[in-house]
Amino acid sequence: MIASSAYTQEVLSIEQVLNKVEENNPALKAYETRIKGQDARVQGAKAWMAPMIGAGTFMTPYPGTELMPDADKGSFMVSVEQDIPNPSKTRAKGEYLAAQSDITKAERLVRYNQLRFQARQLYYDLIIAYRKIRLQNENQQIMKNMKKLAEIRYPYNQGSLNQVFKAEGRAYESENMILMTEGEIWSKKIALNALMNRSSDTAFEPDTALHVNFKVAGADSSYFASSRSDITQMDRSIKAMQLNIEQMRKEARPDFRIRFDHMKNYSGMMPAQFTAMAMISVPIAPWSSGMYKSEVKSMNFEIEAMRQQRSSMLTEMAGMTKAMETELLTMQKQLVNYEKKILPALTKSLNTSMLSYQENKLDLGAVIDAWEAKNMVQMNYLDQLQKYYQMIAEYEKSIEK
Repeated sequence: MIASSAYTQEVLSIEQVLNKVEENNPALKAYETRIKGQDARVQGAKAWMAPMIGAGTFMTPYPGTELMPDADKGSFMVSVEQDIPNPSKTRAKGEYLAAQSDITKAERLVRYNQLRFQARQLYYDLIIAYRKIRLQNENQQIMKNMKKLAEIRYPYNQGSLNQVFKAEGRAYESENMILMTEGEIWSKKIALNALMNRSSDTAFEPDTALHVNFKVAGADSSYFASSRSDITQMDRSIKAMQLNIEQMRKEARPDFRIRFDHMKNYSGMMPAQFTAMAMISVPIAPWSSGMYKSEVKSMNFEIEAMRQQRSSMLTEMAGMTKAMETELLTMQKQLVNYEKKILPALTKSLNTSMLSYQENKLDLGAVIDAWEAKNMVQMNYLDQLQKYYQMIAEYEKSIEK
C-alpha cells in the first residue's frame, strides 16, 4: 500500500513544494532568461550607428574626352561620415526598453501565481486521497471481520450463506475503491513532480497532518490594485506605452550628421583639398511629422482602453472574491455539521449494529446497511472537504497569498 511506505520517503510540506516550483519550474526560468536579454538591450540603447567610410574619384572626366590640363583631371577622395543621434532620443529609448523588462518581470509573477495555484490544488487533492485510502482500508477491514464472523456462525444456523457472500462482495468492492485511490495518488504525485521539474517517479509524501484554514482577507479594489500581479503587469504596460509616446514625441527633435572629405588631385601641381560639413535633420517638416503624430494619437487611445480594462478587472475581482468568501463560509458550516453531527451519529449506528449482531439480535444484512451508510457519508464528507480545499486554493490565487 502507498500509505505503508511513508516512513521511507521524503515528506514535503506545502511551503517546500511551492519553493521548489518557484526555484526549478522551466517556465519561470524562461522568464528569467528573457529578462536578462531585455536588460542587455537597454545597455545598447545609447549606441551610435557605425561610421561610414568611402573612397573614390572626385570630379574626374569620363574616359575618351578631349585632353585637358592636369588640373582638370579630378581628384582621389576619401570620405568619412558619422550620424549622431539626439541624446534625448537615446535616453527615451533606453527608458522604454527598461520598461519592457519590468513588464516581463510582472508576467513572471502572473505565471508563478498560476503555477502556485496548480501546485496547491494538487497537494490538497493528495492530502484528501490519503485520508480516503485510510478510511477505505479501515472500512474494508471491518467488512472482512464481519465476513469471518458470519462464516463462523453459519454452521450453527446463526446466519445465512447469502449474507456471507454479500459481505465478501462488499470487501472486494472496497478493494477496488482502494486501487482507484492509489491510482489517483500516483497521478497527483507525477503532476507535482512535473511542476517541481523533477523526475516523474521521484518518491515523496505530503504532510497528511495539514489542515487548511480559511481566513477572510477583506480584499477590496485598492488591495487588488497593489497586490495582484496581473494588475501590476497592466500598470507597467501602461507606463511602457507612455514612455513609448514620449519616445515618439522625441522624434520631433533633430538628429545630427558630420562629414569630412579629403581630396588629392591627380596632378601633383595642385594642392590637396577637403570638405567638412555638419548637417541637421528637420523632423518638423509637414511630410515627415505626420507619422509620429498619428502614432502618438493611436497609443493615447490604447492607454485609455487599458485603463478602462483595468478598472473593469478590479471590479470583477472584488465581486468574485466576495462571492467565494460567502461560499467558503457556507461550506465551512456544512463540514462542521459532518464532523460534529452526521458522522458521529452514523458511527454510533454502525457500532450499535455490530454489537447487536454479536449478541444475535440483528442479522448481518442490517450491519452491512449501516456500514454502507457510514461509508457513503464519509466519502461525501471527504469529497466536500476536497471541494472546500480547492476553493481555498482558488481564493488564495485570487488574493495572491
